[in-house]
Amino acid sequence: MKEGTQIILIGDRVLIDPEPDDNKTPSGLYLPPGVKEKEKVQGGYVVKTGPGFPLPFDNDLDEQPWEEEKSYEPRYVPLQAEEGDYAIFLRKAAIEIEIENKKYLIVSHSSILMLMRDGYLE
Repeated sequence: MKEGTQIILIGDRVLIDPEPDDNKTPSGLYLPPGVKEKEKVQGGYVVKTGPGFPLPFDNDLDEQPWEEEKSYEPRYVPLQAEEGDYAIFLRKAAIEIEIENKKYLIVSHSSILMLMRDGYLE
């Protein structure tokens, strides 16, 4: 990716840096490739979030749309996920992408089951 290139997520999407796959069980057995991918949930850190859920425009019923030209700025309901949060999400809802030879996952906010934020439980 070129220097200065931005990553812009659309709507309620979240970019996650997944935990590295551990191919070894706690007892020391090595797992074949693909076993971890069959798990239903996965964890990782939120790298970037989209703007949120889009809201419909407020149209005044008394005004006619052709009377004056207005520019509407989109409005969004912000997401609960923030950069740096640890997210537990549904694996089957994740889309794997590669940016600069590093794997990331794009997950819809509705597929996130839980967020852990530093300092919250203290």
